[in-house]
Amino acid sequence: MASTPKRSKPDEPATPATPHVRVAVIGSGFGGLGAGVRLRRAGITDFVILERAGSVGGTWRDNSYPGCACDVPSHLYSFSFAPNPQWPRSFSGQPDIRAYLEKVTDTFGLRPHLRFGAEVTEARWESDGARWRVTTTAGEWTADAVVSAAGPLADPQIPDIPGLDAFPGKVFHSSRWDHDFDLAGKRVAMVGTGASAAQIIPSIQPGVGRLTVFQRTPAWVLPRRDRAISSAEKWLHSTLPATAKLRRGAVFALRELQVDAFVRRPGALRLVQRLAQRHIAAGVTDPALRARLTPDYRIGCKRILLSNTYYPALAAANTEVVSAGLSEVRGSTLVAADGTEHEVDAIVFGTGFHVTDMPVADRVFGVDGQSLASQWKEGMEALRGSTVHGFPNLFFVIGPNTGLGNNSMILMIESQLNYLIDALTTLQSVGATAMQPTARAQRHWNQALQHRMSRTVWATGGCNSWYLDEEGRNTVLWPGSTTAFRRATRRVDLAEYELIKRTAPRPSALAQEVPA
Repeated sequence: MASTPKRSKPDEPATPATPHVRVAVIGSGFGGLGAGVRLRRAGITDFVILERAGSVGGTWRDNSYPGCACDVPSHLYSFSFAPNPQWPRSFSGQPDIRAYLEKVTDTFGLRPHLRFGAEVTEARWESDGARWRVTTTAGEWTADAVVSAAGPLADPQIPDIPGLDAFPGKVFHSSRWDHDFDLAGKRVAMVGTGASAAQIIPSIQPGVGRLTVFQRTPAWVLPRRDRAISSAEKWLHSTLPATAKLRRGAVFALRELQVDAFVRRPGALRLVQRLAQRHIAAGVTDPALRARLTPDYRIGCKRILLSNTYYPALAAANTEVVSAGLSEVRGSTLVAADGTEHEVDAIVFGTGFHVTDMPVADRVFGVDGQSLASQWKEGMEALRGSTVHGFPNLFFVIGPNTGLGNNSMILMIESQLNYLIDALTTLQSVGATAMQPTARAQRHWNQALQHRMSRTVWATGGCNSWYLDEEGRNTVLWPGSTTAFRRATRRVDLAEYELIKRTAPRPSALAQEVPA
């Protein structure tokens, strides 16, 4: 990949030229590794996967908190091109998912493409050469195209709490769990009651001295139908792969059938809400606590949680549920928004991630030096969740409005990978260097998308979720089925794009835009 070293003078040491690749992929979670596999399968082997950490796995590497597991069935939460007949449980835990990603890395020969300790500090489009210059903590690359697979669950968000810096105890976010700190017998505060907290609370409650849970808004929780997958099932799936495919297809079909209730007929979720109410009643006998744990919004408006142990942990004698957020820290005393005070030894934040304000946007600069963050200052948007006007040959995996509230994100990732590969091969077939969506195509796509969003449970359910940005727009979720998204991203429509061609074969040649 590196070119011949340059010498400006005979007596000067050689200076290696900046290595150039066809594609630079940011991140090595499901999106980044999936991109690597699909690139190789398309015959594109000139690429690097830039990873800021020291191993692959993305969010499944970073999140190693007690009880960490997936809430999507195992056989659906895996690549279609890399089935795993040896999943140990119907809902897999973090260690098993991380091991799966390591196996995918080895099986598909991705190790030579990985560059660890390479956090991207800047990616800048160079119009004169029609290429990207990517600067990392491990060096610099130029690339014809950049694939951002950093993902929305990469950078933890800790609220700015007055006095937190002076807290004398231990403080960490759920995605940066300190395994060297022993919580046994300690007074622990859990801030937040989202998906991570619902797994952490039952895992640590039996061992801590006192658990104080700060809950701003309760979540709807359904039973978790989890079980060990038998040896006979594993043998069957290994011996007859079609059976594993059938199992995956059945789970997928069931989930797809449920989508309509979320996106078009939220009233149909009333039955599911009654099941959730029964689940609360079965786990919490105290009527006052039960009332505090019962949401006042329609189920599905926020992410539905799955747990059989969450409510019993909240009802335990050593647990206190504070129906207010954390507003101030005074020494080792935490002050809730309702004025109550609580002494603790450690604070665990389960407060989510920078989802609607992805930090990578501050580091990406497109045409005319404009940052992606500035373009998204009024809300994230992209064409088909994948490309952005003003940022040629920048492709997103898990881009704006590609998230799901009820199915496997791997299905959406694979659809975006299809779109990526079709874009790259189309560029080659038409003899163009780069492509960017027209402002008109991007605007029309997002206007139609937000119109569909207006009737979903996420817009009508009466809650304020992390799916919404500061303007109240849902820029995270896809308002449709995964099948519909796959159809929408099956092929690149050149009528939606402007093509860019180099005027000369030299890297420094000026670029000109040619109407598609």
